[in-house]
Amino acid sequence: MLMSSEHKLTNKELRKIFWRSCQLDASWNYERQQNLGYSYAMLPAVKKIYSGDSKKAKSALKRGLDFMAITPQISTLLMGINAAMDERNAESDEFDESSIAAVKTSLMGPLAGIGDSLIAGTLRIIATGIAIGFAQQGNLLGPLLFLLIYNVPGFIIRYYGLKYGYRYGAYFITNAEKTGLMDKITYAASIVGLTAIGGMISQYIVFDVSKIKIGAGKFAQPLNTYLDMIMPKLIPLLIFLLIYWIVGKKVKTSALLIWTVVVCIGGAFIISLI
Repeated sequence: MLMSSEHKLTNKELRKIFWRSCQLDASWNYERQQNLGYSYAMLPAVKKIYSGDSKKAKSALKRGLDFMAITPQISTLLMGINAAMDERNAESDEFDESSIAAVKTSLMGPLAGIGDSLIAGTLRIIATGIAIGFAQQGNLLGPLLFLLIYNVPGFIIRYYGLKYGYRYGAYFITNAEKTGLMDKITYAASIVGLTAIGGMISQYIVFDVSKIKIGAGKFAQPLNTYLDMIMPKLIPLLIFLLIYWIVGKKVKTSALLIWTVVVCIGGAFIISLI
C-alpha cells in the first residue's frame, strides 16, 4: 500500500486494519450494530497515531464505539478516511476533533448505500445465479464459484478502499457526493442487480404444470403452452411476486422457506397423481 510521506501508518498497521475489518460483524449488537468491530479494526491505527497522547487516544477509541452500520466490504474506505483525519488531529491541537465523528457519520449512510447496491444487491445475486446454474447440474463448482465470485472482488474492494481512503482522506468522497457521482453509482448498481434478479426468476423458479392439459383428444395442449402465449415464464413471475408480497407482510424468512418447501412437495405430489 503506497502512502505519502507525511503519513504515520506503515504497511504493518494497514494490514492489521485490513484483516480486522473482516471481523466487523463478529460482535454485531442491536444497540450500535458494528461499533465494537469497527473500534477493534481501528485499534492498530489509534495506538500508532496517538502513541504519545493517551488523552486523544482514549477519545479516539470512544469515538470508535459510536453507532456504525456499513457494508463490511466497503468499511475499509471509511476506516482509511478515519485514520487520515486522526493523523491531522494528532498533529494539531487546533484541529476540530468533533469533525472526525461528523464525517464518519455523514459518510456512513452514502457508503452503505453504494456498498449494499454493489455488493449485496448486485455481486451476490450474480454469484448466486452462476452458482445455482452449476449446482442444478450436480457440479461441485457451484458453491466454489459462489465463494470466489462473491469474496474475491470483496477483498479487492477492502484493499483499495483502505489504501485510497487513507491516502486521500475525506476529499474524494465528499467531492463525489457533491457532484452526484455517488447517486449515479448507486443507480447503476441497482439496475444491474434488478436485471440479474429478473434473469434468475425466469431461469431458476420452476413450476411445471405440463401434465395439466386443456382441450380433448389430440387437440389437448399442456397448460404451460397457453400461459406462455400470454407471457413467457408467467408462473415463475407470479410465484416471485407472491413471495415478495408475503415478505412485505413481515413474515419471517425461515417460516416462509419452510412453507415454500411444504407447498412444493404437496404440489408435486398432487400433480403426480394426475
